[in-house]
Amino acid sequence: MISTKRKRAYQSLLILASIPLLLFTAWSGWQLYSDSNERADAKDHFSEANSIEHGLFSVNIWKEEIKGIIKTQIDSFDLTSEQEAALQVQVEGVLNSLIDEAKNQVQTNDKSFKQKIRKLAVNTFVDWDNVRQMVPTFAETIVTEATSDENKEQLKTLATQKLNAYANKTFDDSDSIRLHEIYSIYGQDNRPDFNKEIDRISVELENRGYLFTFIILGILIFFLLPWFLVYKKRPELHKPLFIVSVIMALIVLLTGLTTPMIEIDARIATLDFTLLGEHIAFHDQMLFYRSKSILQVVWILLETKKFDSVFVGVLILAFSVLLPMSKLLATEVFLIGKSKLRHNKIVQWLVFKSAKWSMADVMVVAIFMSFVGFSGILDSQLEILNMDSQSVSSIATNLTSLQPGFIIFLAFVLYSLILSTILKKITPKRELEEL
Repeated sequence: MISTKRKRAYQSLLILASIPLLLFTAWSGWQLYSDSNERADAKDHFSEANSIEHGLFSVNIWKEEIKGIIKTQIDSFDLTSEQEAALQVQVEGVLNSLIDEAKNQVQTNDKSFKQKIRKLAVNTFVDWDNVRQMVPTFAETIVTEATSDENKEQLKTLATQKLNAYANKTFDDSDSIRLHEIYSIYGQDNRPDFNKEIDRISVELENRGYLFTFIILGILIFFLLPWFLVYKKRPELHKPLFIVSVIMALIVLLTGLTTPMIEIDARIATLDFTLLGEHIAFHDQMLFYRSKSILQVVWILLETKKFDSVFVGVLILAFSVLLPMSKLLATEVFLIGKSKLRHNKIVQWLVFKSAKWSMADVMVVAIFMSFVGFSGILDSQLEILNMDSQSVSSIATNLTSLQPGFIIFLAFVLYSLILSTILKKITPKRELEEL
């Protein structure tokens, strides 16, 4: 028989050895919460900056695209020999019209002395037929001068200035202001650099998040291993070991409830087409993005103030948050409380009989099925946007995925089920029969 003093020493040693692990788990949970939510915020900003509102449907984007196309056309402007010949014909027609108009002005029936002198002088010195014969030469000279390199550059400059003047009248201030606000958060001033920075941050935070997820899972497994050693050999360690196991479950539950559980990401990955002979491409045009934890989902449902949404939010809050947490706290009270508390009907119901009312496991299934459902719906809907033809190429992508919050919450459910089984095993049969 082990003395009472030695039993207490073993119990104290077990608790002292568990404290660093509990603190490390809490720290890992906090890091996972921080990294996952920081990543969700970064992806939110990425989604807003790359939404179709600021891309495919943006006045400013189309202004720049069309301006670039027209500018290219202006810079590459040049007349072919056929076009020059056609232009010369047009100029000859204009000159002939001017000659006819001048002749008609001179030949008007104005009987004034001045008009008679002018008419006599023109008819004496101007050979209208000879002037008409010179029209092709005049037209050729005009066309040659107009199409000279110097004049063409001047025309291009004038056209470009006019284009810029029209473009400056077409803008959306709110669009530009909001985008630069988002860019400045990450120390960037343009979309390509911003997107690269978000990709880098997202990958880094995702890797860190999964690292802390696996650390927490590893510690959970480590906490279960001692039960195989102390279950029969060290009954005096049952209570302290179970107490620290429940504290561990509480830490994991809080982490699972506050960490994003599912990420819904629907986007047009590539939209490629040709306009006025020029190539235009849009990339990562976000259609929809959400990344929320269980508590955030509950808050959103309650915030709508609609009866059906509030009702669902209350159910999730009650069965997947309050009830599991109350059960864990009641278990602690049952283990370390006085006899009166241990025999309290509410405490005993929460510890031993609330399992069938707990919806945490159902919540896990619901989250998973929601993921499958969302993913399937998005796949079928986005398929409509996929096209591949000579004029347009479009690829729509569904990047919906389960996040660490789901894994941690699932781990809590399995861990709590194992703890419930252990509690029934270590509780004296007499107390179980009294329930």
